Amino acid sequence: MPTPYPKCTPAEMLGLLVLLDSHKGEEDLARLADDLDLEIDEILPAADFAETLELVRVKDARVSFTPFGRKLVSASIRERKTLLREQLRKTTLFKALVRALENSPEHQLTDEEVHRLIAFTTAPADDLQLNVINWGRFTELFRYDADEHVLLPTRVRRASRQGGGRSPPGSDPAAGENGSMAPVASSGGNPALGPPSTSSWEALAPVTSTAPPPTRLVPRRTNP
Repeated sequence: MPTPYPKCTPAEMLGLLVLLDSHKGEEDLARLADDLDLEIDEILPAADFAETLELVRVKDARVSFTPFGRKLVSASIRERKTLLREQLRKTTLFKALVRALENSPEHQLTDEEVHRLIAFTTAPADDLQLNVINWGRFTELFRYDADEHVLLPTRVRRASRQGGGRSPPGSDPAAGENGSMAPVASSGGNPALGPPSTSSWEALAPVTSTAPPPTRLVPRRTNP
């Protein structure tokens, strides 16, 4: 049964889908791993979560596109984000996070609250909390404030009536022109997953041009 939480980055999963598309939508996992110069175990998390999101089918070590997967891989980067966001909303983990965020009196969740929710949905929170947050940020399902250590709703950007589509006062100043969030903290790679390989995954699916760099969870500093 596919894992209901991500153990891969968006770039890794999309890179695998782009490669699968170059193989006409169906191929052995071993062959795909060989093309990426990786071990098969290194691409299994991406294939696993792609199956969770109903993008591919995996049977007898062979992976093939679903109709929805074909639709996603042929879409623009902006459309991919929208499609992935809707699929994430269907998973138990992200559904719980979004619901808790919406029901919170202050519409925010602390690191501790996010940790408890992830652990409650059976995901190993200690290892994957950072990656879960980065998936939500990439698909604009929510934002993360690294200074305050809180998860926040994604603000809706509306075009101004006077100013040719500029953001009105009160909109998020950190949002770029493409609607993605500016980085809240920079990192050379996800410490839970190891540094990404630009020669394999991201070369195939350069999603980082419209995605915020990975968030790094930094412990709060307390005054002595």
